[in-house]
Amino acid sequence: MIRRWGLLATLAPIGAAALVYVVVIRGFVDSAADHALAWPLLGVLPTFVFGVWLLTASSARSAVFIALAATAMAVGSAYETFIQRNTELINQPWFPFFNMIGLTADGVATAGFLIMFATYPTGTPERRWQRAAVALLWFPALVGPLTVLTTPYVVTPAFAGLGAWRIPNPYSVPWLEWAAPAVELLVYQPWPSVVLGLGVLYSRALFGEPWVREHMRVVTWVVTLSLVAFVLWTIGPPAWANVVAVAVLGTLIAIPLTAIHGILRYGAFDIAPGDRGRLAARSSTLLIAVLYGIAAATPSVLLAGSLSPVGAVLLTTLLALFLLPVRGWLQGWIQRTVFGDRDRQLALLSELGSRLEQSMEPQDLPNRLAAAVRDGLDAGWVRIFLAGPGGAPGQSPAGSAGEAAGSAVDSCDLVRADVTLGRIEVGPRRRSEYSDAERALLRTVAGQAAASVANLRLSAQLADQLTDLTASRERLVAAQDDERRRLERDLHDGIQQNVVAQIAGLRLARNRLERGQLRADELATLQEQARETLTDLRELAHGIHPPVLSDNGLVAAIESSVARFPIPLTVEAEDGLRTARFPEDVETTAYYVVREALANTAKHAHATAATVGLDRRDGHLRIAIRDDGCGIGGAAPTTRGGLANIRDRVAALRGSMDVSGNGTAGTTVLVELPVERKENSHG
Repeated sequence: MIRRWGLLATLAPIGAAALVYVVVIRGFVDSAADHALAWPLLGVLPTFVFGVWLLTASSARSAVFIALAATAMAVGSAYETFIQRNTELINQPWFPFFNMIGLTADGVATAGFLIMFATYPTGTPERRWQRAAVALLWFPALVGPLTVLTTPYVVTPAFAGLGAWRIPNPYSVPWLEWAAPAVELLVYQPWPSVVLGLGVLYSRALFGEPWVREHMRVVTWVVTLSLVAFVLWTIGPPAWANVVAVAVLGTLIAIPLTAIHGILRYGAFDIAPGDRGRLAARSSTLLIAVLYGIAAATPSVLLAGSLSPVGAVLLTTLLALFLLPVRGWLQGWIQRTVFGDRDRQLALLSELGSRLEQSMEPQDLPNRLAAAVRDGLDAGWVRIFLAGPGGAPGQSPAGSAGEAAGSAVDSCDLVRADVTLGRIEVGPRRRSEYSDAERALLRTVAGQAAASVANLRLSAQLADQLTDLTASRERLVAAQDDERRRLERDLHDGIQQNVVAQIAGLRLARNRLERGQLRADELATLQEQARETLTDLRELAHGIHPPVLSDNGLVAAIESSVARFPIPLTVEAEDGLRTARFPEDVETTAYYVVREALANTAKHAHATAATVGLDRRDGHLRIAIRDDGCGIGGAAPTTRGGLANIRDRVAALRGSMDVSGNGTAGTTVLVELPVERKENSHG
């Protein structure tokens, strides 16, 4: 970090001062001359601004290379401007050393760009020979001292305009002059370095790993076009000079644009994924502002010699107004590319609420939600999965928009109060890829939709509970009617007939008594019949509400039925429960729950043993009826019959019931009944 900011503090002032000097001298001081401002303004300035900015956002070596190369270009342009205005300096004895500034600047620019292109986007090539080749690409930066030591005349920069001057170099070393041709071939005319750098570039672009080839596709095309433009600029016919110059400047402007594309798409220059969109948008805005200012001011600067001050101001103003919509369109396009269509996204958020409000039926909500997400994100398709009772999303979508093809590109869970209600899956975007902002929007939409899904799910659950409650009440009424008819039948067919018979016997005994024919054994028979009727009444009353339940409590009442149960039955209860008393409705419900469950066990389970366990915890009376039979869960459904009666009785007290086990594992009926804190205990 310290080295990066140190480079920034060094390169930024040097490059800025060099460009300011060039613009002031060529644009204002030498107003009557050929300004030649196109190169510093269009060729150097955009790349320099981007390179310096990149140093503030990245510590990657590639960022250092591009900033160093752009600064060297600015220094080289300033050197050429200075030496062309002060040609008398070539006669000074220190000029060979001063000339090293221009030579070194050109060499560093060449080396920096070659290395940046050859190692893009990471700054380090993959193979060992490529890394060795990249190290050799720094040779052009040594052109200054090498030419001073080996060449008997001063070697000036190629574009300084001093090629015809044969300036003696008194500092050359005679016994090193044999190396001058090699220095000129390898360093001053750096074609070997260019070929070596391009060899690394094309080897990675054509034969590298798949991800390397994909990342280098755009930069390889830009370098190729730039190479062709520079070759034509160097050796092309003079008639093509203007066209080739425009091509060269265009390829130079494309360098920062390519770098921005790399940041946004692949995270070039080691930009973290979360920062790519923000940094790419910021750098694009900065570059557009620079180009806008250049485009608006350059024509007036170039024509300053033939325009009046008022004309120059008017021309600049007209160009600024004309280019302002273009600048706005470019910035809007970049914002849409990086962050997505914000208008569409805001429309999605505003319309989502109204769409969900119209979805009053649960089966309609997923389709409306899928359509809203698809329209807002411009997705190829959207699928909505809703969670089942266990919380896991279903296998088949509950709603969809568009024809799903392939796997999902992104997904987001519908979560409400730490409960997963479902999942949204989106397919590929119909145009380009999803930006980070659009993925964040998907999560925002999922958060809004989760509340609606939860509300509708709750409404559906309440409707189901209301249906269950209505059915439970109907079953309770039917059960009460059945019980009333059973009592009527038992009274009519049993006790009533006995009483009628006893009345008839008593009438007969009275008549025989009047005639003096009554015997004592006849009265004994009537007494025995009365005793049997009393027993029948007690049995009937015991079936309605056993006296032992009222007298001795729940555990004693359950234990009293052990002897009458057809299979071995064990009652397990805490010591405190044997003397504890509960509210009458709780004891009655618990007693009949046990009786009903045991009746189902005897009727359906084919069990050899059963257990009734009772305990109290967390304000609830827990009753567990277990058997080792074949399982009554499948044989006796919970919507009707004995288990339905149990569920209805338990629900009436706001308790809970669970039936588990099947096959050879036996069955467990677990019931929990809420009890009041203030129970009375009797010894």
